[in-house]
Amino acid sequence: MSGIIGKKIGMTSIFSANGKYIPCTVIEAGPCVVTQVKTLEKDGYASVQLAFDEKKEKHTSSAMKGHFAKAATTPKRKIVEFKHFDAAKNIGEAVTVDLFAEGDFVDVAGTSKGKGFQGVVKRHGFKGVGMATHGQHNRGRAPGSIGMASTPAKVLKGIRMAGRMGTDRVQVKNLKILKLMPEENLIIVSGCVPGHINSTVIIEA
Repeated sequence: MSGIIGKKIGMTSIFSANGKYIPCTVIEAGPCVVTQVKTLEKDGYASVQLAFDEKKEKHTSSAMKGHFAKAATTPKRKIVEFKHFDAAKNIGEAVTVDLFAEGDFVDVAGTSKGKGFQGVVKRHGFKGVGMATHGQHNRGRAPGSIGMASTPAKVLKGIRMAGRMGTDRVQVKNLKILKLMPEENLIIVSGCVPGHINSTVIIEA
């Protein structure tokens, strides 16, 4: 499984060759630097560690400065491991969008937008309590009863209620690469990608 780290630039739309309107997302992917190569003999599993996005040295710990120095690169903001990388990589090597080709299908993972504390209607799609007539008063978006009868006489764990919504890891699968722009390190994929603009995403083939 090959992959790369990127940054969500935003959404746009393009027309296909047959005139079909396709919503798509623009991602700045790489260039990433290989900062560590783990092997089955030494580490117990095989993986390639990539780093992306520049970071100031004053915001980097001494341990991480040494880690990046071994790869002969500047401090980076995001580090991700990819297991079973298709091609052999060496420390300090750069990984770019050339890893993919137009027409490939990829999985894109990111952190969804934070919505704050939300009620059950927005968070879980509840319909509210009854209609607006027959004595209802400010109950249109209420969750309704959550209690049980005398047995078991408690609220069961995991019941859907109001609470914090968003900021979850979300992966969207099988997005088609519509266009590659290697000179600008851009990938245009079909559909939407989780996260706000400039948020970090992980692209896996």
